[in-house]
Amino acid sequence: MVQLKLKRGSENEKLPLYSQYHKYRKQKIVFLFVSIILLLFLVIFAASTGSIKIPFSKVLNAIFTLKTNGTGRIVWDVRMPRILAALLVGGGLSLSGTVMQSVLRNQLASPYTLGLSSAAAFGASFAIIFFDAGTGTTSTILVSNSFAVAASAFGFCLLSTLAILLLTVLTNISAESMVLAGIAIGSLFSAGLTLMQYLADSVQLASIVSWTFGDLGRAKWQYLVITALALIPVCLLFFNHRWDFNALDTGEETAIGLGVKTGTVRVLGMLASSFLSAIIVSFFGTIAFIGLLGPHIARRILGSDHRFLLVSSPVIGAFILLAADTAARTVLQPMILPVGILTSLLGGPLFIYLLIAGRNK
Repeated sequence: MVQLKLKRGSENEKLPLYSQYHKYRKQKIVFLFVSIILLLFLVIFAASTGSIKIPFSKVLNAIFTLKTNGTGRIVWDVRMPRILAALLVGGGLSLSGTVMQSVLRNQLASPYTLGLSSAAAFGASFAIIFFDAGTGTTSTILVSNSFAVAASAFGFCLLSTLAILLLTVLTNISAESMVLAGIAIGSLFSAGLTLMQYLADSVQLASIVSWTFGDLGRAKWQYLVITALALIPVCLLFFNHRWDFNALDTGEETAIGLGVKTGTVRVLGMLASSFLSAIIVSFFGTIAFIGLLGPHIARRILGSDHRFLLVSSPVIGAFILLAADTAARTVLQPMILPVGILTSLLGGPLFIYLLIAGRNK
């Protein structure tokens, strides 16, 4: 009888912990659900806001009926490509930043801070100068061969990633040092970009500067389809390794003890996240710090459990970028600011804060 009472007592002691876990998990699920609802409301607001105001009811009617005449044409041909681009780019960069921070165990890791954006900018300028992809008119400067520029930017972006991984393999540096290697390689591409600007004529220089401003206004349906096709398998891959990322956060030795092939997971995570970032940056230019903002806000709210982080981080990143792009379209009407300017203004202070917090820690 005594043993039976002890057994029942121990079960009762475990019950509150079990209930606390489910309550904790339920709160995270509720937060994710609310975040997605708010993101949908922001999509409708962004579609209705601009130089021409469109009532919410007409926006919803155009979206659900696929109406492409009248106000529906403004929604689908002008605003919806930018909105979908903000969702895909913000979500993709935040997802890449989340995985990079996990596999490199460094809060400052992101597609921007690892130099991938600098490599892409160098590749774009290379195509503009040597492939003659930059042209000018009396009123605008534009990139005439956008796919050639995107392909060159994508190639040099992957080249930067391979250089970082090759340096890691040859020198056997730590995961934390990979960030420094990325910064060093990024500085080389920045120097190359400066050289390209020096060699360019006035039209080519204007085209290079125009491209380096991260801008969702260059969104095309072809770009969106390619980005989505890249994002879906990368998301599935990362979510399949969610427990491996959790193990990596506990430390190298602990992860190995749990049976995680840390080298394989780290290389696979870097390659997949860099591949996704390369596609995004090659199409839409340099959009800074979204890979830092999304993951860090998600971690502050939900913690470091990648079961929830890999979902919440893209949602928050998409929300931030869509809000920034909506502000960029409306703050100085009829002028439209490149969204990369606003994200740099938001991300710069965060980067400084992380440096100070890391040093204090």
